[in-house]
Amino acid sequence: MTPLPLGPDELLTTTRAVRRRLDLARPVPIELVRECLEIAVQAPSGSSRQWLHWVVVTEPEVRAAIGGYYRRAFAEHAASGATAAALYEDDPARAEAQRRVAASAAHLAEHMGEVPVLVVPCLRLDTGGLPEGNQAGLWGSLLPAAWSYALAARARGLGTAWTSLHLAYEKEVAELLGLPADVRQGALIPTAYYTGDTFRPAPRAPIDEILHLDRW
Repeated sequence: MTPLPLGPDELLTTTRAVRRRLDLARPVPIELVRECLEIAVQAPSGSSRQWLHWVVVTEPEVRAAIGGYYRRAFAEHAASGATAAALYEDDPARAEAQRRVAASAAHLAEHMGEVPVLVVPCLRLDTGGLPEGNQAGLWGSLLPAAWSYALAARARGLGTAWTSLHLAYEKEVAELLGLPADVRQGALIPTAYYTGDTFRPAPRAPIDEILHLDRW
């Protein structure tokens, strides 16, 4: 597919998490997903280990089952009170923005199992288990590729969202997907065509409030 005419800055600043506007009824060609993955695997990985694997789920029954686990995990998270809106009670504008995000996240949780394609990036570990201590280098071999996948999808008229709540039921989802014991999941990326095209840069803190030169 010929990518949309987006310059690099526009692509980087308008690749948003799409939750409410995923088109649940329009099929996504697997060839288009493969095209996005061909780009994603060019992302850097630690020591160029190339231990990243992708599980692309299209079977309706499996998507529905994963959606059920995600919905359960979302309900547990919401019930815990550990929401972003609660962190900004002293900032009404930001709290309201977080409430809108929470509402769209709830919508996605309700419909995750209906999204045409679910992409699960995974790492196959040499040791068979996660190491103790700092794991930044490990997951740094997955995160850039997952973001590259989202960018490639956006450039081809597809919407995505980074989610990870399903990892509360990682073992159950692994059984659904037949994952070997030495494979760990890093995310769940719903992928679909989106409705409308009004994506724009999101409000962010002024750079001078978060930039630290030489020291904090």
